[in-house]
Amino acid sequence: MSTLIIANNLPDVDVAVFATNTLAMSFRRGWTHGVLAQLTLPIALTAIMLLVDRVFRKNQPERVRALPLLVLSYAGVLLHVFMDFLNSYGVRLLMPFSERWFYGDALYIVDPFLYLTFGLGWWISSRRLTRATPNPFQPARIGLTLAAIYIAAMVASNALARREVQGGLARAGRSPDTRFMVTPVFANPFRREVVIDVGDRYEKGHLWFDPLPHFRPAGYGAAKGLDDPAVQPALQLPRAQAFLRWSRFPFVQINPTPPLTGIWINDYRYASAGPYGWSAQKLQ
Repeated sequence: MSTLIIANNLPDVDVAVFATNTLAMSFRRGWTHGVLAQLTLPIALTAIMLLVDRVFRKNQPERVRALPLLVLSYAGVLLHVFMDFLNSYGVRLLMPFSERWFYGDALYIVDPFLYLTFGLGWWISSRRLTRATPNPFQPARIGLTLAAIYIAAMVASNALARREVQGGLARAGRSPDTRFMVTPVFANPFRREVVIDVGDRYEKGHLWFDPLPHFRPAGYGAAKGLDDPAVQPALQLPRAQAFLRWSRFPFVQINPTPPLTGIWINDYRYASAGPYGWSAQKLQ
């Protein structure tokens, strides 16, 4: 149990970046989530857990075995990376060999339905275990099964949603190479948010299932502003360059309104416009 819990959280050891001056989003989900870490972190954790067993359980008659610990370590680390991949934030799966981001766009980053299925399964099973009820772990297994079905359904429905958006863009005369994102919204698996790169600006769209997917442009968006001569010096700053390596739909705005005056860079995945939302960064 300890090995599995630690393994499932181990890639997020990179949260230590928040204690430094490094732009967190430019470092997170990189080194500790990439293919090299996926291969080596489980081995390192297994070695540590074996050492802990030898030191703190040396008087116990039974020793833990390396192979089961290694399997649990790999299961925890790989499942963590897989779940990170499934949202719109993405993960750099090939680090340190490539900084390319991969996005599943299938789950909202904090999905209440997963918390509900996992949480209820655990809670009911823990109560049944306390009361010595037969088959105490059955609710947890049911919760895990329902969560897996839900994840598979979200992955499949997002593929259908992308096909619908691609068809809608083609009917509107957009190039087949038009870049866009279709991502879930909070607490509603039957709706998606769409972001479309139309050249000098981004546009939002809405998609819903009833039960087939339907796509409609939202009618608003934001200019990229990346070619504005006034922001070019700011874009050359190390912080801006780090942000651009992370960002998927970057845009820059000069905000004249106090207290958020200045040049701001943001990502349209997480903002409506201007210096608003958690991803906004002030450059000057």
